[in-house]
Amino acid sequence: MDKKKIVASIFALLIAVPTIVSAQTAKKPYSFNNLPVIAKTSFKKDTFNIVNYGAKSDGITLVTKNINDAITACNKKGGGVVLIPKGLWITGPIELKSNVNLHLQKNAMLQFTRDFNQYPLVKSNWEGLPQMRNQSPLWATNQTNIAVTGYGIIDGGGDAWRMVKKSKLTETQWKTLVASGGVLSEDKKTWYPSQKSLEGSKIKGNPGEIKADKDAAYYESLKDFFRPNLLVFTSCKKVLLEGVTFQNSAAWNIHPLMCEDLTVRNVYAKNPWYAQNGDGIDIESCKNVLIENSTFDVGDDGICIKSGRDAWGRKRAMPTENVIIRNSTVYHAHGGFVIGSEMSGGAKNIFVSDCTFIGTDIGLRFKTTRGRGGVVENIHIKNINMMDIPGEAILFDMYYAAVDPIALVGDQREAPKVEMLPVTEETPVFKDFFIDNVVCDGADKAIFVRGLPEMSIANINLSNINIKAAKGIDIQEGKTINLTNIKLTIEHGNPLINIQNANGVNLKNISYNSADLLFRISGDRNSNIKTTGLDVSKAQKQAEFLNGAQEKSLQIAK
Repeated sequence: MDKKKIVASIFALLIAVPTIVSAQTAKKPYSFNNLPVIAKTSFKKDTFNIVNYGAKSDGITLVTKNINDAITACNKKGGGVVLIPKGLWITGPIELKSNVNLHLQKNAMLQFTRDFNQYPLVKSNWEGLPQMRNQSPLWATNQTNIAVTGYGIIDGGGDAWRMVKKSKLTETQWKTLVASGGVLSEDKKTWYPSQKSLEGSKIKGNPGEIKADKDAAYYESLKDFFRPNLLVFTSCKKVLLEGVTFQNSAAWNIHPLMCEDLTVRNVYAKNPWYAQNGDGIDIESCKNVLIENSTFDVGDDGICIKSGRDAWGRKRAMPTENVIIRNSTVYHAHGGFVIGSEMSGGAKNIFVSDCTFIGTDIGLRFKTTRGRGGVVENIHIKNINMMDIPGEAILFDMYYAAVDPIALVGDQREAPKVEMLPVTEETPVFKDFFIDNVVCDGADKAIFVRGLPEMSIANINLSNINIKAAKGIDIQEGKTINLTNIKLTIEHGNPLINIQNANGVNLKNISYNSADLLFRISGDRNSNIKTTGLDVSKAQKQAEFLNGAQEKSLQIAK
């Protein structure tokens, strides 16, 4: 048997028998009653005030050297607190070192300079791929016991770096932005802060990828395009982020990468809603993570789990695992809690509870696509409140297309081409999700599940769900989908439930206000769709069967 066939057999086995999947899940060491333990930071009380190292808070003088000198001194003396007093401090990149707690007093604002020359191009990483990028404003690599705490604001100066789409601004905002300088794309629909930034956007593929045939002059010619993430901690252990506001990032806001024992508590991640790639927090290939009592209001995904893209993520082979997220709020974002789409290293043992999503494009968002590979499994979510969700309240989608989840004016979207391809190491796997007690007041669609023909989304368990939405439930290419105690208040029930090529869909105690059509079943690969406790009398028509679907695939118990 050749390699491709062996890989295909392994992946097929992962979801072939639901009882095996359930047994494996039961053996997982973690549950809401037995959560992962995250090691805590600890610091000496010795304080190193940046003023004593020559820093001036006049809003003009760069204090980059002063802050870094204080951090170095603190590190060399065994650690302690580097104090940023109240005031406005202008700085370039800051490197945090072991045993140092960078602490911002109340009314302290750490403003990263908009002078791009202060950010050298460095060998970095983007979604698992070695890449040249501008140095991140706040960074650390291979450090232990580090923290950023306090009550102040850290501003990344991101408006100087980001491109902006015309469709995301009012006419007045757009005219003001264009008048400020910068350059426009050829179609006049996107503003870029500089010609270098525009030129980088024209290059197909990944212009920042480190390759032997690219020299320093090449990267310099596109420098402004390589926007830095605001905070990047790489391969660090015992990390604490607490109390601080992180705002206005050029790209992602908070990005822990391959870290272990990370605590994020009482932080506020803030970006304009139009901020391209303006994620709140991206936990990538990290182990043992706690995020709690925090707020996110950003331009892209709010709280996001990642583990690298495609072959680079699979080669790294570091899943994000043992994660607790609780008591947090997400306002504007593409998704409230998100996994993917760069999840090629996998994700497992994720526990999300007691969170509120207000106005996020999608509430619970799980996304991937062919080419990623990776396994996402053992995901537990409970006690989620949502309101004013423009898209889906709960979404599983294996056809992620790297576009905004809600189409902007002028956007043209086409449905993905549905075809069955061979299962390989590039085939992603979503399985073993447990979601309980979700209330949503307002969404476009209640529940959307879309797997691949060659790899169904498997063992999805939703219980005690109450959703008010325009549309109901849509399940495509799903296997062992269990929906229990679901209450739907739907505007357009035609159909209430759409099922396409699904196997083992169990609907128990589904209630709804009304429906023109209760079920639309399509495709010739449906089987074992069962309902109990469903009042069919409120629907004008029970079911229709299209594109090869057979009536025997649906069993409606009285």
